[in-house]
Amino acid sequence: MAGRTWHSLPEYEALRALMESGTTSKAALRLGLSQSAVSRSIASLEARLGRILFERDGGRLRPTSEAAQLNRRLDPLFEALDRIDGPTEPAQETLRLTAPPTYAHRFLVGHMATFLRANPHFFVSLEVTSSEDVVRRIQEDRSDLGLSGVDITREGIRLTPYRLSEAACAMPKDHPLAERQVIWPEDLHNQPLIALSHRHSRRAQLEKVLTNSRSVPQIVAEASTSFAAVDLAQTGLGVTIVNPFPVAQYRSEDVIFRKFASPIAYRTYFVTSDHKPTPAIARAFIRHLRLHTAKTPFTEAA
Repeated sequence: MAGRTWHSLPEYEALRALMESGTTSKAALRLGLSQSAVSRSIASLEARLGRILFERDGGRLRPTSEAAQLNRRLDPLFEALDRIDGPTEPAQETLRLTAPPTYAHRFLVGHMATFLRANPHFFVSLEVTSSEDVVRRIQEDRSDLGLSGVDITREGIRLTPYRLSEAACAMPKDHPLAERQVIWPEDLHNQPLIALSHRHSRRAQLEKVLTNSRSVPQIVAEASTSFAAVDLAQTGLGVTIVNPFPVAQYRSEDVIFRKFASPIAYRTYFVTSDHKPTPAIARAFIRHLRLHTAKTPFTEAA
């Protein structure tokens, strides 16, 4: 029929197998076909779409951005086929999850528990590591889903916005500044301050804000996580400037959080691969987090 576009499931299967395996030989083995059959399917698909889907790089085929986009659009099709062909009883699926301590401790573990109680056929393996290693694990296909608060741009990585927060000042309830609804940089002049360690990019941002305001606090301690900084503030050692997500959910009874007037903003991202489909269990966990994340002061859904 004139004007109709014909779709070939074998071509899509070849694309998906090649995306996930990286070589025509592995894709052919996975599909039970010859390498030439896989190559013909890819060539036919490229000709039909008028796009280059794979480029050769040192003997290895690397998918183009067009291939990655097409592969993502095919997710619903192959998920439907899996449901048709799959067993009547759901097989156990594993989610390889990775996150820095600030998100992993207290926050993710609670959501993992409710997620697994609602989906007893699922299994979650949580790796707690640095934000840089979160990205590296996704790149190397050692994790399916990551959570990060750092804008790290890397080849093959996709960052999906999750939460957006404004900076908050945390202090004991009886601190003199607790009477104010907004803390300005000038208010921190000569105040004992608990800072994040220098490896955090936010440390440099805060120092710039303070310098521009001619505010010189007394840095009495450093901490590598916002949870540790807030715990130190709770002891009365000083105030701290942090991303209130998710620490404010777990410390609001012990510590006062006040808006810190500054251009500092924090974004939390879901980290996934841009070279392979996001597993269904990872997408299910993302939906679970979006649905069940409690409203936090100074923070909104991104």
